[in-house]
Amino acid sequence: MSTIWVVIAGAAVVTFAIKAAGPVALGGRDLPPAFTRVIALMAPALLAALIVTAALAEGRRLAIGADTAGVAAAVLVMARFSSVIGAVVGAAAVTAGLRALGL
Repeated sequence: MSTIWVVIAGAAVVTFAIKAAGPVALGGRDLPPAFTRVIALMAPALLAALIVTAALAEGRRLAIGADTAGVAAAVLVMARFSSVIGAVVGAAAVTAGLRALGL
């Protein structure tokens, strides 16, 4: 068996163990309210971090470019019209337009 398959199998076992630890440890009990509030905030925080990283990073350096302007356009559309589809279309249009202009 090659090394890559051993690594994949090990990662699968570790992932399974991590995912099983919560239900096994809690045993069907409800989480304390403090944990529930923190867990509810984790997904939006992760999404925001991914968006900021994608919009402001180019490799290992800070970069402001067409994709940053696209994200800014999406924010403006969401703030003004609360339309997710409009935000996606606006971001794509601004990003594509600036890239077509070579910016």
